[in-house]
Amino acid sequence: MKTRTILPADTYTVINKTVIHDSDRSLISMLYQPIIGYTAVSLYFTLLDDLDKFEVMSQDFTHHHLMATMQLKLDDIVVAREKLEACGLLKTYFKAGNINQYVYLIYSPMSAHDFLTHPILNVVLYNNLGKKEYDRVVSYFKIPHINLSDYEDVTARFDEVFTTTRGNVFEVNEEIRKRNVNVPLVDKQIDFNMLISSIPSSMVNERCFSKDVKDLINALSFTYHLDTLAMQGLVRDSLTEKGMINKTLLRKSCREYYQFEHAGDLPTVIYNKQPEYLKKPEGDHSKWAKMVYAFENLTPYQFLKAKYKGAEPTDRDKRLIENLLIDQKLNPGVVNVLIAYVLKINHEQLKKSYVETIAGQWKRLNIETVEDAMKIAEKEHKKMKKVLNKDKPSKASISKKEATVPAWFDKELKSEETTPEEEEELNQILKELI
Repeated sequence: MKTRTILPADTYTVINKTVIHDSDRSLISMLYQPIIGYTAVSLYFTLLDDLDKFEVMSQDFTHHHLMATMQLKLDDIVVAREKLEACGLLKTYFKAGNINQYVYLIYSPMSAHDFLTHPILNVVLYNNLGKKEYDRVVSYFKIPHINLSDYEDVTARFDEVFTTTRGNVFEVNEEIRKRNVNVPLVDKQIDFNMLISSIPSSMVNERCFSKDVKDLINALSFTYHLDTLAMQGLVRDSLTEKGMINKTLLRKSCREYYQFEHAGDLPTVIYNKQPEYLKKPEGDHSKWAKMVYAFENLTPYQFLKAKYKGAEPTDRDKRLIENLLIDQKLNPGVVNVLIAYVLKINHEQLKKSYVETIAGQWKRLNIETVEDAMKIAEKEHKKMKKVLNKDKPSKASISKKEATVPAWFDKELKSEETTPEEEEELNQILKELI
């Protein structure tokens, strides 16, 4: 994804590529909103409201219009737009000029059936909602089951009711609007040349690896963190006697494989990294920049594992991190800073109530970047020091307290050299990136 600088004066046009029904609002609010958030949903409906009375194409608007209508910063609107794009509700086209022009294509949400069987969206929805709320949402979309075994089907056929007569020949108009769904895509995860060549040709039908099947395999590999080698055996086991892939069996096998490898857990967001658009530009080689880079490019799982000296983190700590990402909706890099901060000032302990108190404060302050998290942590530390100084603690207690704070506190790190001990700890963490 290439991030472009967008200005309030840049114009946009909305084009409706589908037909939106009233029932789509329920699909978006119940299925999409727990994943993309309220702001992205609000942007979706705001763009729909921009359409003309024929609901086909809008006039040209500036992005300042969106900022005024939604009462949001332009950066927040861009983040919301990218979430809509990622989930297939929007496609964006760009044309550079004296005033840059954007075209936003609106698509329908997926049907409840397609969404709840999607290998990525369904798992993310489950993780974000939790089992109880997820089951409630699924039950809303279930079709009531009625036993019709004792009934006779007496439905009339078309030819029993209508007859045809000779008439004029006409051409079908191909430009009539219809319902269009834009399925979410992920980058290629699997080397299909290696995968296909590893399976004997006698076991595979020539139509086996269709585009739909490849898209499913890619999506499953992304969701369950499976590489090409792991996927080979799972694909083989899902082949039918006719040499075709049983999609239901493949989904089940991938899920069970992941759960076996992770003690029964389903995949979670603790393996996600800080979004690219929230990262610090490269080029700075100071100690501060190295620390920012580590926080931004490690997943919370990798960072916590590094703090465990390579050992597997406890289930309790992993659940705590998952709550920070899902319930508090903190970004992965911010969670890494929070972990480092709490471990240093709390004698290497991640106390749930203490962590969640700080997380709640950071969320209210809208802390999204690693640098903002490091600065707010330093600010809170300075407040703590003032309280300690008022109580006139001994020099020993002050030095002990200062020794337990993270390395970026109260220092001009952009010009300071690292100590051998600090360099060793930082290098140990950075090894996770290699």
